[in-house]
Amino acid sequence: MTRMSGLLSPDRRSFMTAIAAGALAAPSASHAAETATLPTIKIGKYDVSRLIAGYNPIGGYSHSVPKLSALMKDWFTLERTIEYVRSCERNGINTWQAGIDKKCFSALRSAWDSGSKMRWICLMPDVDAAQWKEVLALKPVAVVHHGENTDRLFGSGEEGKIRDFIRKAHDYGVLAGISSHRPLNITRADDSHWEQDFYMTCFHEIRRDQDKVQSGLGDLPVDELYLQGDPARMAAVVRKISRPCLAFKILAAGRACTNRESLDKAFAFAYSNIKKIDAVIVGMFPILTDEIAEDAALARKYTG
Repeated sequence: MTRMSGLLSPDRRSFMTAIAAGALAAPSASHAAETATLPTIKIGKYDVSRLIAGYNPIGGYSHSVPKLSALMKDWFTLERTIEYVRSCERNGINTWQAGIDKKCFSALRSAWDSGSKMRWICLMPDVDAAQWKEVLALKPVAVVHHGENTDRLFGSGEEGKIRDFIRKAHDYGVLAGISSHRPLNITRADDSHWEQDFYMTCFHEIRRDQDKVQSGLGDLPVDELYLQGDPARMAAVVRKISRPCLAFKILAAGRACTNRESLDKAFAFAYSNIKKIDAVIVGMFPILTDEIAEDAALARKYTG
């Protein structure tokens, strides 16, 4: 889900006309802030902007309906993905969290070839040696154990595999983080003393225990279930942890930004409820408005 309703979008007729005409494109450099800056935090030796660019729209992961996912993935051509990187950098975002994706790898290389200093964090499952080599060749700030896998392994009692991932990353000489959608799993990981360097902490528990959901509701949701109290529950855990945390899904995959007021409120809540050493990750889809500039302005507003 993304910002396609309320004050952040044109009406449906205008939107469909623009789609038909092929008029929707990434914002040009003239509309982006030039050499803007954002406050940074430390991840190991790296200075990382407190707003990190996300990946889901580029990979076609809307956490909504299949048609929106397909639109996102199709719209983000290689050229628009390169422009995404450049626009983020113009707006003060110096780090991009992305997955193992050939398009993203090509975009990074192209941006670097043209002078970009964009850094990146790779969210990944444990992969084979060839894929590790491909990732490490691009010199990520860090690699992060994918949240879906983290939650699954904790659920099946195989959390030792998460520890093995951390050790493997350190053996390769790269920083290692752990991602999860569940506050309890972040706490369990932190109590484990596996020597992870930081966390990615989801503000919405999108992978809930289905038995608990059914017993509480008497039924099961059609898809992911987003609850209003989720951000506060994860933020409470984040504040107790001494390591840096990168909060993601602060907009509930678009559900918490249906207008400018709700967008502002979500950013205000996120930054005021995490630590000064923490950052947020937001996936941006600038198909209708310059979401990169909008989000960077809010990050600057609430971290200044």
